[in-house]
Amino acid sequence: MKRRDYIGLDLTPIIDVVFILLIFFIVTSVFKKDELALMLNLPEADAKAIEIKDEQVYIELNENKIAIKGLEVNFISLEENLKLVKNKKSAIIVKIDKDTKYERITKVLDLLQKYNLNNLALVTSEKK
Repeated sequence: MKRRDYIGLDLTPIIDVVFILLIFFIVTSVFKKDELALMLNLPEADAKAIEIKDEQVYIELNENKIAIKGLEVNFISLEENLKLVKNKKSAIIVKIDKDTKYERITKVLDLLQKYNLNNLALVTSEKK
């Protein structure tokens, strides 16, 4: 009488490959930082960095585009988003490309003033 042994499937190599792939994707992934939507060339300044702990609203502005909270919008959508800011003491972080025309900057500043959003921080790059 022959006895047959059950040959099971060894899952150890498959689990090893899955963990290696998981580690690879975690290490190579790019994490979104500060909800950036536009590539900006910020002006340089000697100002020191400050830490803001309250709720933050990010606005980015360049020659052709505008973004709020990491999403590209137009000025009408920007105004709609600013209307929805409930806490008027929220920090408004504004990043402006150094080649942006002053007229576009004043439009954004006018909208901020219209909705009484005065806690403004302008972001610059550090001088080298």
